[in-house]
Amino acid sequence: PGLQSRVSRSVGGSSLDMVSAHKALAVSLLLCLLAGPTLAASNGTVTPDHKEDLHPEAKASADAFIYTCGIIGVCFAGFLFFIVSRISLRGSESGDTESLLSTSRASDDELEAIYETIRAGARAFLWAEYQICFIFIACFSLVIFALVSHTNGPEGSTWDFDAGGLTAVTFVVGGLTSILSGFIGMMVAVYANARTAVSAKKEGEAGWMASFNAAFRAGGVMGFSLCAISMVVLYVLAVLYRSHFSVIDDKGKTWVNYKMLFECLAGYGLGGSAIAMFGRVGGGIFTKAADVGADLSGKVIGVGDGKKLDEDSPFNPACIADNVGDNVGDVAGMGSDLFGSFGEASCAAMLIGASCVSIEEAGWLALTYPLLIASVGILSCLLCSFVATDLQPVRCEQDIEKALKVQLGLTSVVMTLGLYPVTEWALPSEMRFYGIADPVSPFMCYLCVVSGLWGGCLIGFITEYYTSHSYTPVREVARATETGAATNIIYGLALGYQSVILPVIIISLIMFTSVKMCGMYGVALAALGMLSTLATCLAIDVYGPISDNAGGIAEMAELPGEVRDKTDALDAAGNTTAAIGKGFAIGSAALVSLALFGAFITRASAAMAADDSLVIKGVNLLTPVVFSFIIFGAMIPYWFSALTMRSVGEAANAMVLEIARQFADIQGLSDSAGMDFHERAEHIAKGKKLVKPDYKACIAIATEASLREMIAPGVLVILSPILVGTFAGVEAVAGLLAGAIASSVQLAISMSNTGGAWDNAKKYTEKGELNGMFQFRDGSSIPLEDFRIAAEANHGNDAIKQYGATKGGKQEEVDIKDWLSELASKDPQRYIRILTGDEGIKTTDGRTCVYAGKKSAIHSAVVVGDTVGDPLKDTSGPALNIVMKLMAII
Repeated sequence: PGLQSRVSRSVGGSSLDMVSAHKALAVSLLLCLLAGPTLAASNGTVTPDHKEDLHPEAKASADAFIYTCGIIGVCFAGFLFFIVSRISLRGSESGDTESLLSTSRASDDELEAIYETIRAGARAFLWAEYQICFIFIACFSLVIFALVSHTNGPEGSTWDFDAGGLTAVTFVVGGLTSILSGFIGMMVAVYANARTAVSAKKEGEAGWMASFNAAFRAGGVMGFSLCAISMVVLYVLAVLYRSHFSVIDDKGKTWVNYKMLFECLAGYGLGGSAIAMFGRVGGGIFTKAADVGADLSGKVIGVGDGKKLDEDSPFNPACIADNVGDNVGDVAGMGSDLFGSFGEASCAAMLIGASCVSIEEAGWLALTYPLLIASVGILSCLLCSFVATDLQPVRCEQDIEKALKVQLGLTSVVMTLGLYPVTEWALPSEMRFYGIADPVSPFMCYLCVVSGLWGGCLIGFITEYYTSHSYTPVREVARATETGAATNIIYGLALGYQSVILPVIIISLIMFTSVKMCGMYGVALAALGMLSTLATCLAIDVYGPISDNAGGIAEMAELPGEVRDKTDALDAAGNTTAAIGKGFAIGSAALVSLALFGAFITRASAAMAADDSLVIKGVNLLTPVVFSFIIFGAMIPYWFSALTMRSVGEAANAMVLEIARQFADIQGLSDSAGMDFHERAEHIAKGKKLVKPDYKACIAIATEASLREMIAPGVLVILSPILVGTFAGVEAVAGLLAGAIASSVQLAISMSNTGGAWDNAKKYTEKGELNGMFQFRDGSSIPLEDFRIAAEANHGNDAIKQYGATKGGKQEEVDIKDWLSELASKDPQRYIRILTGDEGIKTTDGRTCVYAGKKSAIHSAVVVGDTVGDPLKDTSGPALNIVMKLMAII
């Protein structure tokens, strides 16, 4: 109790959120266990679908392994949260941190106020969104009950209300668990962002280590809790349904209908993906409406003396909505998305595995092998998590990206080594799958998992190559802004299309080899392989938005520049590793969709006459109905993307108009926004108050737009396969799914990488790396080729250091940022000419170049590309993962 009290005081309001979330989970599991007796095995008729349980001891082994790993995962998530909760928002409450903190009490007050505003906005949006999700779950569960209960077989139509009811229950549980996963991630991310900013106030190595650890551990809370909770809830359902579908014969032997068990369990993945659709689309529209609105307002809103409103200024009404949106889309939406992938891949693998006689005869341990993969993944991620935070901690900016990549690579290595003995232990020595002539060994199944694991790594690192400004492609996109925004956009689009080639080849090879070795079971295992290190991938992905929010809070609270330097460095590394995470997500979504597609064909064929079975005769692509619906299915992702991108544009437009209204109507807001830090400090010292914008109005615009606009894309994806199947038949659905999956993979990769490249091209420009690269033509310039050769050797902010005031009779070099800041007050007209590119600036090696840093004309051009790319990489692109998965599982 004393520990709980201390944590609650430190956590504040968010502790109640976390405690409530875990209580809700506990209550849900308790209700399932109390309902267990109603699903108990009974004496009844043994049908041909029932298989004798030859190894009853296998269940005890599976129970022990899965429950133990799940409990360890949840406990470790709680441990990480406890460590993060010990970081106080005020230095005086945190022991030895007082001597390391250098900011004023006023900044602490402002930081805490901003944090509370972001937290309140995030909770308000989630509650509004989840109210709609609850209504959807209730209504659509009735639709599932009716559709699953009514079946058509060779002997005619029948009604099986037992199957329909149990599938509806798993759908509801899957949807609620998806909501819980997103909620936990969202509240932890919001809770940790201010604490990351506070940690960055420490000086030297201590600041780098503390701020990185705060963000990474908070990401780990979501990663481990989501993996453990989703796995345990799915396994509890499987155990309960196993009892329900068990029959005890006269001799006391137990027979289980595994086919019906795992078919009913598939609703769990459907519930997860359905909620993920709303989370990804609604959250994506919210975050990008706020982000684009904040960016655009900086280009159209003036604050006097030729200055424009900065996107991260505390006087930008959209800045709080932008920070809320980072959590809504990049944390809650992503968590629900990957939860859906895990649920669908696990359900598909267990359903396909139940069709293998050898796996059925081997018992419960072999049937639940997909969940054993997830269990090993949790342990592997846990063992490796201490490397980045304790064994090789971050001590400087250069260590950040290295630590994250080492974490991902090391986890994959440990997973590869740890999974083999579990595979040999769980699976029978020989298995036979339909379409595979030779017996399948456990080692072949292991290879399928490993191919997915390392294929995902390859896709991730290829994605990083095309989206990180450490490499040539993004630098070329940034340099294309020399001639304006148009060439920047052209280069970015070309990069996105080119980046599709290698990932698609890798996905195709994984699919081909997996099907050749283990049939559709191999594809499902490959998808689980990509998701096996999900705890680490989620920790790294959530780390990015937390760092981004920390930077925004530091900017709004006007903390020292060194704090923002740290948070910007953390955020830049997070963008790079987020690209790796998106590669994993897209690849696993493609494999999951194919596995579900195969399960659909198998299940549909079971209701057909033997001569008409699609499993026997296949799907003929040349028949008019199949070919027509392949083309139609390939169009669905474009229709979906059009709806989501238009929604972002409309909401962003409304956001900019609201910001303009506030600056026109709120007296004194423009004057407050036009002051610099020192002017505002003097203003406050005189007893005057600064005028703050109405943040809530912008949050309300983003919330209303996202909730309104997420309905149409969701209806499109959910109803398409149902309507096509109802009116055009099974073969038409096969064509629809084939077209949608193939099209979604290409479009998702292209959109995500194009937007990511534009985003990091902007960050490359803001670092000043383009300074010294572009020649200023004043009639006395050196030849262009000579200029470019010199620029490659000498560019960046250090290349354009200027001479400042004399000190002891000698001039000293001054950083370009400090020089421009001084010039803005001494000679505003020259300052503006330099920023617009109408006057050149000398480099340290004597060349004359165009200034290309932040607030320059070059920077404005690269911001245009970044703004166009925002809905591509954070709304439409990621949501296409769910398009192909949701259509396939429906």
